[in-house]
Amino acid sequence: MINVILLLSALLVTIGEQTPAPAATAAGNAESGKRLYMKHTCYFCHGTVGQGASVTGARIAAVARNLQGFTRYVRQPSGQMPAYTDTILSDQELADIFAYLRALPPAKPAREIPLLEQLKPR
Repeated sequence: MINVILLLSALLVTIGEQTPAPAATAAGNAESGKRLYMKHTCYFCHGTVGQGASVTGARIAAVARNLQGFTRYVRQPSGQMPAYTDTILSDQELADIFAYLRALPPAKPAREIPLLEQLKPR
């Protein structure tokens, strides 16, 4: 019995050594990402700083999504967004766009926007 367990353990180690590790995701370039975001008119639906709009597209800046999830959604979106295949945007270009969205400062709370404070009923 112990020999079988040792054999299985050795087999699993060998299989693990032969299985390639997932490819490392290249870091994105935020400047390039901004150019691509504008070039591919992402701003038309999602706003110039990824703020989104209830009618056109979701907020995509400062959301809890990693690069893998972002890429998956852009490649196979739900709803009305068109799919951006790798013939339209490469994985590196998507990493750049993702870096641009991550580099944007977070939105200010409404209470810190003077114009909105002036609009409040008194």
